[in-house]
Amino acid sequence: MSLLRPLTGVLLGFVLGVAELAFALVAWPASRLPAVRRGLGWFLRLERARLARWLGHRAPEEAAGGFGFLVARGALGVAGGYGCAAGLFLAVLLVGGGLWDLVLGRAHAVPIELPGVKLITSSWALGLTGGVALLAFVAALALVVAAAERRLADRMLGPGTDELLRRRITELTVTRAGIVRAVDDERRRIERDLHDGVQQRAVALAMLLGRAKAGTARPDLVDQAYTEARQLLDELRSVAWRIYPTALDELGLRSALAGVAERAGVPVTVHYRLAGPPAPEVETALYFVAREAITNAIKHARAGDILVVVSEDERTVSVEISDDGRGGADPAGGGLSGLERRVLALDGRFTVQSPPGGPTRIAAALPKAAPCG
Repeated sequence: MSLLRPLTGVLLGFVLGVAELAFALVAWPASRLPAVRRGLGWFLRLERARLARWLGHRAPEEAAGGFGFLVARGALGVAGGYGCAAGLFLAVLLVGGGLWDLVLGRAHAVPIELPGVKLITSSWALGLTGGVALLAFVAALALVVAAAERRLADRMLGPGTDELLRRRITELTVTRAGIVRAVDDERRRIERDLHDGVQQRAVALAMLLGRAKAGTARPDLVDQAYTEARQLLDELRSVAWRIYPTALDELGLRSALAGVAERAGVPVTVHYRLAGPPAPEVETALYFVAREAITNAIKHARAGDILVVVSEDERTVSVEISDDGRGGADPAGGGLSGLERRVLALDGRFTVQSPPGGPTRIAAALPKAAPCG
């Protein structure tokens, strides 16, 4: 069945190719006429249906295409289809003739002389052998023609320039809106950190100092105020670090990730394999992906061991974070969806694999050169 489908598709393409060439040669000079455009659209729809049904090629519904595609596809279809049809016809004749001689006993000896060799075989054996060999050739030719047609469709039947531009505008609009949402979400998180942590400690410190000023405090009140002040400073440093670590600008991504690993509270191994510093936007995105993934692994997945790998190839820089936690991370959750929007805004790819029970794998790959505009 795997050979029958492409062979059928190529043979149908032979018949359709004759009609396409005839239509293109006659109608191309009048290509602006509405009737001609409708005819062109009809042939293109037939081609998409044939490619999808018999050759396993899915062209988008909004696929472009024109007379150039019809001429190229028609020429390829006629040449390849004729070769397959002629070979199939000869193969059927040879196999049928050989079987006929074998069944009716009418076979006769056929001498075959080669340089230095002289063979004598039966006509039915020669017919069957030649027919089977020709069938194999036809099958191979059909596969080659089918592959050539798919490549031609990829090249000439893909989305047009206007459609590609429309898609790019839509993608940029969506990712820009996503970045705005991600920034708003981050601002809310900072506000919660300030309200629930820093502000509460500042209020407690003010109360202790007020009691000390009133002279109604216990003897250890100064010590309590000092401890509260130290904790307040730690909270402020923590919030500032979560907003944007100064080490990222001063020392680079490697040192910033090392700082994340030190503060994690669980073993975090960082493998840094970059030859040089990436673009600033890419470096920032990689840092926040790693930091958020580590935080989620500790806070939600109860991970006991985390591995961070930062690597690169010719075109992309990537970070992959894996842990041994209980899994079940939701890609649509606030933190991960914000990271995805940040990565997509830089034309990157963001993936989350976190089956229930673990392990979890979060990866982001970004182009080395950040997109402009």
